[in-house]
Amino acid sequence: MSATPPSRKHWDTSTSDTVATELGERGQTDGLRVEARGLQIGYAPGEFVVDGLDLTAEPGTVTTLLGPNGCGKSTVLKSLSRVLTPQGGTVTVGGHNVHRLPPREVARMIGMLPQSPLCPQGLTVGELVARGRHPHQRRWMRQSEKDRQAIGQALEHTNTAALVDCDVSELSGGQRQRVWMAMVVAQETPVVLLDEPTTYLDPAHAIDILKLAKDLASQGKTVIMVLHDLMLAGTYSDRLVLLKAGEIVGQGSATEVLTQEKLAQCYGLRAEVWEDPRGQAPVIVPRGTIHLNE
Repeated sequence: MSATPPSRKHWDTSTSDTVATELGERGQTDGLRVEARGLQIGYAPGEFVVDGLDLTAEPGTVTTLLGPNGCGKSTVLKSLSRVLTPQGGTVTVGGHNVHRLPPREVARMIGMLPQSPLCPQGLTVGELVARGRHPHQRRWMRQSEKDRQAIGQALEHTNTAALVDCDVSELSGGQRQRVWMAMVVAQETPVVLLDEPTTYLDPAHAIDILKLAKDLASQGKTVIMVLHDLMLAGTYSDRLVLLKAGEIVGQGSATEVLTQEKLAQCYGLRAEVWEDPRGQAPVIVPRGTIHLNE
């Protein structure tokens, strides 16, 4: 199986102008529906990490994928972003099959914060964030006023403006994560995919990033995240999708998904789940683990 996008000869360039026109008419702050149907994804022929998955994410919402390590969360995100080609099934964004579109068109539709992105050497924060504008620029084109505004706003929203002249490789893990997030924000795509965006972040900065994700959704964008913190996921998501061994075992609101039964089924976690009197996500109190022989 190929883990790379299809070759140029397989790109559906006939829809390229249509996609560009639709994005222009909608505006870059308007989201696009993301749909996966019958996804079969793996890293070797016939060996599926995810098998037969159906998923829908609507504009103006935050959808968060949850589940134990190795259940396929990041694999799904890679397929949605066109990084990993599925062996079966389809992924459409705004009705267009992303695995048949040219890379430039996909980059104008989808912004992706991968898990543990590689740190480029010799780039300043400002230069890295500016790379988020590349899908909107022609080759050798200088930054426009719109580019500069997008970069400035992204730095401000991620609280990284003071780092603009710093070398990215010299930043702490948490600072670097916020800078990568700034690049995704500067890209101004209708769909935003975030793979563990709170990695390396202290609690305050983690909440800031998740609030930013909610803000992006409030602008009409379609946001899909992978998180491990169950209570943060419940608080900052409109919809949760719980995975186990590549299959969806629960989806819906936080109160529908974060139940004692589902936490035991998916995580082997014995926990008390209390209703939050303020009507937010349920409070989860771990009490131990459940082993196979119990």
